[in-house]
Amino acid sequence: MIYKFCAKTDTGRARDNNEDSVAIDEGTRVAVLADGMGGYNAGEIASGMATAFIKSEMSRWLVEVGSVARSREVRRAMEICVDSANLSIFNAANSNSQYAGMGTTLVVATFRDDGLVLGHIGDSRCYRLRAGVLQQITRDHSLLQEQMDAGLITPEQAEHSTIKNLVTRALGVEEVVQLDVNEHAVEVGDVYMMCSDGLSDMVNDAGIAKIMTAGTGLEQTAQALIDAANEHGGRDNISVLMVEVGEAIEKRGLIARLLGK
Repeated sequence: MIYKFCAKTDTGRARDNNEDSVAIDEGTRVAVLADGMGGYNAGEIASGMATAFIKSEMSRWLVEVGSVARSREVRRAMEICVDSANLSIFNAANSNSQYAGMGTTLVVATFRDDGLVLGHIGDSRCYRLRAGVLQQITRDHSLLQEQMDAGLITPEQAEHSTIKNLVTRALGVEEVVQLDVNEHAVEVGDVYMMCSDGLSDMVNDAGIAKIMTAGTGLEQTAQALIDAANEHGGRDNISVLMVEVGEAIEKRGLIARLLGK
């Protein structure tokens, strides 16, 4: 497998500062996205700490162990990195009054030759586009999701809810946090899209799917998603991190290689 990465972030139309943060290490195939919360500039401090720390530590560990690490070891390494990042943000929030109560959502992905290890906290999401079908492969940690799970509201009603931004889990808010980690098989042609709720609150899944299936390339698709969120109001910061899965060159046919395809 070969992987192409692209990340874009935008302040949106209603905010003065950007509390989202994205980070990629293409060499170790680590991708991290976070959406910060808190007063003053605390949200961007929390998200920046999360992405920088987790990308650095996960990448360093992957370089050390090489390709010999098993999936369960990658999962455990991810959990340890996130625990450490959580404690760092929590301690910073409790030692500086300006940062009190800060926290962040999180999506962290490690792409491997045989699959994806994906962790998340909060309502930032990861979608997968496979064979033209878009699927959300994370489940929001939010009050709205709990209401839908309990059958109190329908997904259609949820689109117009006034409590979309109430998360039930966030990084750095408490001394201990639970990271949901799952493994997914990866196929050639897959496109993965991680995003903050600045996109998913403004553009529904059908709208996201329409843009992602247009086949305009990662950079253009990421920008089109951000543009769509802004066109629908841009009420929050908007971040998009995209990963495209391709076939390794040595596995392509001779004619395809000669033609540069």
